[in-house]
Amino acid sequence: MFEKLKNKLSGLTKSSKEEIEGEPEEAFVDGWGSKIKESKIEDILWDLKVSLLEADVALPVVEEIQEKVKEALIGKKISRKYELEDVVEASIKKAVKSALKTDEIDFDKKIEKAEKPFSIMFVGVNGTGKTTTIAKIGKRLQNQGYSCVLAAADTFRAGALEQIQEHGNNLGLKVIKHSKGSDPAAVAYDALEHAEARGKDIVLIDTAGRMQTNKNLMNEMEKIKRVAEPDMIIFVGDALAGSDAVEQAKEFEKSVGIDGVVLTKIDADAKGGAALSIGHAVGKPMLFVGTGEDYEALVEFDEEWMVNRLFD
Repeated sequence: MFEKLKNKLSGLTKSSKEEIEGEPEEAFVDGWGSKIKESKIEDILWDLKVSLLEADVALPVVEEIQEKVKEALIGKKISRKYELEDVVEASIKKAVKSALKTDEIDFDKKIEKAEKPFSIMFVGVNGTGKTTTIAKIGKRLQNQGYSCVLAAADTFRAGALEQIQEHGNNLGLKVIKHSKGSDPAAVAYDALEHAEARGKDIVLIDTAGRMQTNKNLMNEMEKIKRVAEPDMIIFVGDALAGSDAVEQAKEFEKSVGIDGVVLTKIDADAKGGAALSIGHAVGKPMLFVGTGEDYEALVEFDEEWMVNRLFD
């Protein structure tokens, strides 16, 4: 993602000096040292902007990162122990990490402390891997000792009921489903009733993937929310969708409200723009990222990991 930028940064190096190991501030001094002028890094800031835009990072996020880098560097003096290249790169990484950070939710702690059954409704457009993500989270919760029920409230997509039933069979999880074309809200309601009656801990509600521009389908999703009153709503976005995923998240937030985000196919995304933009756009935390097809291929989102991935 930052290949051109890294080449430009390497051009700042005059000699081999110490690398920044922690925060860029450790290289700044009050006394003797080289003062950073805007003219010295304006090319870097331009390449940073181009790199981020090419990676499908939303413009407001790009501008925020640029401003944070300028604020961190311009007018500061660098200790002669450190090279300008390393100080600039550390400042960029810090700004990117800051852009990734939103109000956090400790997913595991929230589940642990919540009254049971705890219900989670999953929303998103077609093809993001929503049903597979539900199965992965079901597996994760199962590994933590919780009993889960899957609600097959995607009653429209061809093969949807069969797909979630297959996941249920593979994981040994009960699937509550009605016939194809039936009322999704009724399915969600029945799943909650089943969980209440059988003492189950978690209800994971699948919903039909829908384009955020389809008002009728969005209205139906609002009905599922009204009936099921989920404790949490998770938006499942596709990392490969780039800026489209950002617009989708905004519309779902506006329509039903979302509490957190899962980003799928991060293993296939060479750009990373969606991860940088979604949380910032809706102000909601990135909870997990999907790193493959296996049920275990779901990891907690970590800003440090994402920044290192973008740069390295």
